[in-house]
Amino acid sequence: MGAYRADEDYDYLFKVVLIGDSGVGKSNLLSRFTKNEFSQQSKSTIGVEFATRSIQVDDKVVKAQIWDTAGQERYRAITSAYYRGAVGALLVYDVTRNVTFENVERWLKELRGHTDANIVIMLVGNKADLRHLRAVPTEKAKAFAEKENTFFMETSALEALNVENSFTEVLTQIYHVVSKKALDIGDDPSALPKGQTIHIGNKDDVSAVKNKGCCSG
Repeated sequence: MGAYRADEDYDYLFKVVLIGDSGVGKSNLLSRFTKNEFSQQSKSTIGVEFATRSIQVDDKVVKAQIWDTAGQERYRAITSAYYRGAVGALLVYDVTRNVTFENVERWLKELRGHTDANIVIMLVGNKADLRHLRAVPTEKAKAFAEKENTFFMETSALEALNVENSFTEVLTQIYHVVSKKALDIGDDPSALPKGQTIHIGNKDDVSAVKNKGCCSG
């Protein structure tokens, strides 16, 4: 039970979504970050699933609730519920398949249409270990990320390259947005009463400061 209680002991809860075409490795990025696992036989995600992991940012415990869904068109009906309350996103493409990079623009438009303007976005070029099959130049993706004002990293879920860094960077940046938001309205983020919800913009359930030891699940 001790481990369970420890997992529930956090200061902030942030919802992060994984988006991008089917087969780019979103589920393996999620399992690598949350369980340090990788599956060669990873099947396409059906519907939605999520996993959680807590990290430390400054002196605060930040818990990420990371949502993963299939990239196939037939699951697009879940869009609005999937994005609701998200404060961070990893937009993933496969560096060996140019079409998955071409579709990034559409995913980005959809993401921004359903979330607050302050959402933290990381463009992720996955499968960087397949160097001999690369189809999307790093510089091209970097230039796109700069133009769209998003963060950018290349990762390999297989080799665990930059997976930790990409999620941690997103969560750290969200924390900074929330802290700045609190300061802008004259609050000291370290003095926020436990249980108070912080809103980025006007979205509901964007982030929460948990009342420690109050609630289960």
